Amino acid sequence: MHSPGAIAFQIGPIVIRWYGILMALSIVVGLWIGHRQARREGLPADDIITIGQWSILAGHWDYYGQFPKKIFAVWEGGLAIHGGLIVGPLVGIWLARRWHVPILRGLDVTAPSFAIGQAIGRWGNFFNEEAFGMPTNFPWKLYISPPHRPPGFTQYEYFHPTFLYESLWDLGVFLLLIFWLRPRLKSQPGALFFSYIGLYSIGRFIIEGIRLDSFWLGPFRVAQLASLVGVLVAIVGLAWSRRRAATARST
Repeated sequence: MHSPGAIAFQIGPIVIRWYGILMALSIVVGLWIGHRQARREGLPADDIITIGQWSILAGHWDYYGQFPKKIFAVWEGGLAIHGGLIVGPLVGIWLARRWHVPILRGLDVTAPSFAIGQAIGRWGNFFNEEAFGMPTNFPWKLYISPPHRPPGFTQYEYFHPTFLYESLWDLGVFLLLIFWLRPRLKSQPGALFFSYIGLYSIGRFIIEGIRLDSFWLGPFRVAQLASLVGVLVAIVGLAWSRRRAATARST
C-alpha cells in the first residue's frame, strides 16, 4: 500500500484534504445510522441527532474555542482533536437529561455509529501517512515516505498498516453490534453501548502494542492504559445493566 498524498484536490486557495473528507463522512454516516435506528425504536430521533451534533462540537471545543471559524472547515481535518471521547458523551448525557431523552437507550442507538465512524475515519491516517506500526515485510505492508518515518526507523520502507487493522476491527465491532448483540441485548438498556466500549478497547489495546507513535506514561502506553479502563468500565456496566434489567422484570 502506498498513500497517494494527503490532499484530495484544491479549489483556488482552498485545499481539500482526505482526512477532513473522511472525518466528515464518518460523522454523517454515524448520525444517519443513529437517526434511522432511533426512529425504528420509537425514540425522539431528531433530538438524539441534535444531541449527537452538540456532543461532537463539545468534544472538540478545545480547538474550536480558539478558532470558531474552523467549525465548518472540515477540509482542513480540524475535527480530529483529542478529548472527544470524554467531553462529548458527558455533554450528550447532560443534554439527554434536560430534554428527557432515554439515556441508556440513546447510548445503545449511538454505539454502532461510533464503531462505523471510527472504521471510516481511520482511513484518514492512510492518506496522512500516520498511525502506522513497526517495520514489516508482510504482503499487506505499508510504504511510508522518508519524511514521515520516525527517528530510528529511517532505514525501513515498509511498516504495519495499523490504521487498517483498527479500521477492520471497528467494522467487525459494528457488524457484531447490529447483527448479533443488538437482538440479544434488547431487554438490557445500556448493554449494547458497554459492549461497544469493551470490544473497541480490546482491539485498541492489541493494535496499540505495535504502533510507533504511542504516547507514553512512564513505561506504559497511554492508549493501552485507557483501553484497560475501557474494558473495566464495560464489565461493570454490563453487570449493572443486566442486574437493572432483572430488577425491572421482577417488579
